[in-house]
Amino acid sequence: MMTNLRGRDLIGDLDFSKEEVETVLDVAWDLKRKRATGQSHAYLRDKTLGMLFFFSSTRTRCSFEAGMAQLGGHAAFIESRTTQVSHGDTAREIGEILGRYFDGLAIRQCDWDYGNRYINWVAEASRSPVLNMQCDVYHPFQCLADLMTIIEKKGRDLRGKKMLVSWAYASSYLKPLSVPQSLILQMPRFGLDVTLAYPEEFALMPDIVDEARAQARKHRTGFEIVHDMDEAFQDADVVYAKSWGPMMTSADPDEGKRLQDQYQNWITDERRMGLAREDAIYMHPLPADRDVEVASAVMDGPNSVVFDQAENRLHAQKGVMALTMC
Repeated sequence: MMTNLRGRDLIGDLDFSKEEVETVLDVAWDLKRKRATGQSHAYLRDKTLGMLFFFSSTRTRCSFEAGMAQLGGHAAFIESRTTQVSHGDTAREIGEILGRYFDGLAIRQCDWDYGNRYINWVAEASRSPVLNMQCDVYHPFQCLADLMTIIEKKGRDLRGKKMLVSWAYASSYLKPLSVPQSLILQMPRFGLDVTLAYPEEFALMPDIVDEARAQARKHRTGFEIVHDMDEAFQDADVVYAKSWGPMMTSADPDEGKRLQDQYQNWITDERRMGLAREDAIYMHPLPADRDVEVASAVMDGPNSVVFDQAENRLHAQKGVMALTMC
């Protein structure tokens, strides 16, 4: 177990080593057991977490607030549009001041080509650890919950298992690249062979893809990119299919919507799940565009683990907070 996480930021998925991620998961499972059996685990009594949101949230806000309360502390919700953050407070000022008020700062800032830079600027000025609740590049807490769920369903030895990370059509807004990018960075470190599938206009950031390939080489796992959804589903053990925007092609919302609407057949339905292994699990970070992005028969079916996955956001986040804010 690694014990050097006190005061550390978690902004990108590789900020914590593989061994440190294993420590986070061990603590998360311990906290999950304690909550299930009604054991007190108020490790952050009298501690406070500031949560600054520039982007709407349901699961992230609720799980961080509940997690801090269960750890004995308090979480303060800060909405950027209703504070002076939207009227002149700079990233440095937020880091300097809120880093003195709170024992930890958690930020969700997903604006394209800005969010990750903003969180890092705050972290440079903060004396308290800064936690990335999602930006335009990474979604580390979602990825930790995903890894926790995969291990629960498939065991700790994931070597030789195929994980599909696929684009899927959504009729709603153009979603950030952060979830698939975090997945392709983290999962090869734990033995999974990753297949990334998307229409050619929906590529991920080149430096992230290069780093994913480097992680796959380092950990002797597979990493491939395909542009055919049926091909990608073949023999998958883990199916993780969700939408993201065509930011590498165009960041214009109207053009992005036009590109997105060309691929309405990229849906996870029962036929496609039939191409995966019989015991394959279906994952999605939620919310999903039902019967557009994924068929309800799949989302509510026996292979779906989306609600276990959502629950594990709570436990994974508590693990990180307990280790970094104690």
